[in-house]
Amino acid sequence: MKKSGFIKTLRGKIISLTAGITLMITLITVVICFFVFQSFLKKNQMQSAEFNLQLVSSRINADMKDIVFLSKWCGSNGDILAYLESFRDKEKLSAAVKSDKALRTVALSTYDRLKEEFNSTSASTYITRLVISNNNSTNILQIVPSQNASTPYVQSTLYSSDYFSLLYNSPDYLWIGFVDDPFFKGVKPDFILPIVRPIYNIFRTEIIGSVYLSVSSNMITDYFKAYPLADDSTLYLSIEEHFYQIKNNQLTETIPGFTIISELQDHDLDSGTRAQTIQLKDGSRRTMVSRSLEIEGLGNFQLHQILSLQQLKEQKQVYVLLILGICFIILSLGAVLMISLNRLINQPVAMVKKKIDAISHGDFSQDPSIEWDHEIGDIGKGINHLARDVVNLMDKRIDDEKQKKDLEYQILQSQINPHFLYNTLNSIKWMATIQGVTGIAEMTTALARLMKNIAKGTQTLIPLKEELELVKDYFLIQQYRYGGSISIQYEIESEDLYQCKVHRFSLQPIIENALFHGIEPKGSAGKIIVEAHTVQDGHKTDLQISITDNGIGMTPETIEKILHQEVSKTKADFFKQVGISNVNQRIQYDFGPSYGISIVSVPGEYTTAILLIPYKQEHDT
Repeated sequence: MKKSGFIKTLRGKIISLTAGITLMITLITVVICFFVFQSFLKKNQMQSAEFNLQLVSSRINADMKDIVFLSKWCGSNGDILAYLESFRDKEKLSAAVKSDKALRTVALSTYDRLKEEFNSTSASTYITRLVISNNNSTNILQIVPSQNASTPYVQSTLYSSDYFSLLYNSPDYLWIGFVDDPFFKGVKPDFILPIVRPIYNIFRTEIIGSVYLSVSSNMITDYFKAYPLADDSTLYLSIEEHFYQIKNNQLTETIPGFTIISELQDHDLDSGTRAQTIQLKDGSRRTMVSRSLEIEGLGNFQLHQILSLQQLKEQKQVYVLLILGICFIILSLGAVLMISLNRLINQPVAMVKKKIDAISHGDFSQDPSIEWDHEIGDIGKGINHLARDVVNLMDKRIDDEKQKKDLEYQILQSQINPHFLYNTLNSIKWMATIQGVTGIAEMTTALARLMKNIAKGTQTLIPLKEELELVKDYFLIQQYRYGGSISIQYEIESEDLYQCKVHRFSLQPIIENALFHGIEPKGSAGKIIVEAHTVQDGHKTDLQISITDNGIGMTPETIEKILHQEVSKTKADFFKQVGISNVNQRIQYDFGPSYGISIVSVPGEYTTAILLIPYKQEHDT
């Protein structure tokens, strides 16, 4: 089978459609999963780095907070201030040798209080040296951990350092980064973070001493010993303008080997964390997550981590395998669906097609095997019903052919009878005229015209003039019947109303009702007045025809019965079939419920039937 022919078959279309939809779903799934997983991996990597940096920064924050608090405590403690006041004047000190013992007692007491506060500081293990000195005396208070060397030249060593004077004279805490420890005697000095603040007297009017603390770089590196870091990821610590690389439990001052390209805004990170796109020296672009240390007065301390590209690639490989697995499952399900649809649809369709071919060759027998309990089975049932209906239709067609001549004859007879009666009445009229019986001639003429109108065809709307002529013929016959005791009067507003269209046989039933139910029960002479005039309703013009009799009148119940009575089913009397309710229904069917017949009556006085229709001339469409 050719490819084009295969696609035209239902089976081919189902297979092609299923395969196409499966491939489309697979492609959409792959694209969506790839971008979602890629975004998820990148976001997850940033959030993981943020969490780790946040955990480390919170611990460093706690230690730095304790150390800064210790330095502030040293500058405000009363014992330390009293001690510095005692030793700040050298002349008074030399002249008061007798108080040397008391001064030593003050010094020892202050030292004990200082050591007590030092040991209660949780970050004391990272303080390599704490020195309280008086600017005018060689007497100092110094706390040095056992592993650090002590020296008698503390003040001179401090005063001669590059940073002491700068930090001492700063109006607030100044952070110059990590420097070499001036008291270290080994080959390679330790990195320390120096803190120097002046100590004021109790009135804060003059400086009476200074406090010096040196913080070991271990306070930073210790928290990164177990830090999860990939081989191609880098950690930095920045203090103001200084950059330090954290590697192998050491801080190494360096120049940043990257350039910031842009800030990443579309990420869900904490307000204290930011992400940036950077470009390394080799031209590659990476993501860097930074976290600030949130300590008041701590300055611009930040931790930076350049995220691993290799780790991201490894995670991508895992997700690519996951996506491939999802695609394989979707394709497998598509194949199963395609095979199932082929088995569920192709065989039933083939059997239905075979039955249709049999019907086209004249085999209308029933085939229960194509009536399954599903939609195609419903089609099979419909085909069996169709075959049965075709057989019944063919049998009926034969019966209809047999009755055709009888029907044609009856139709011809229904057309001939009114004309035959009309011609007979004309003959009677001329015989009555010849014999001088004018009453019979007039009555026969009126009846002939009535029969001629009945046989005229099926035109629904006729001019008012023709309808009035029909009424006149009908009333003439009734006048002979009642012996001239009844009369009719016509009051037409203008000549152009004669061309207005009204329904055929719409006035005669009202006249008949007035005679039989109004005037005849009265038992005396009666009169009927027919009025026609136009009424204006907004922008439209209507025709109103009123028929009034001076009969016995009607009750509201009688009016309701006349307007809504059932049409007679007997064919013996044509006029009785066309009653007032029939006329009312015909008007409302053609023009709507706002038109029709209404009846106003006063029992014992009069009855007026009002017929309202749209104003339409004979030439209107």
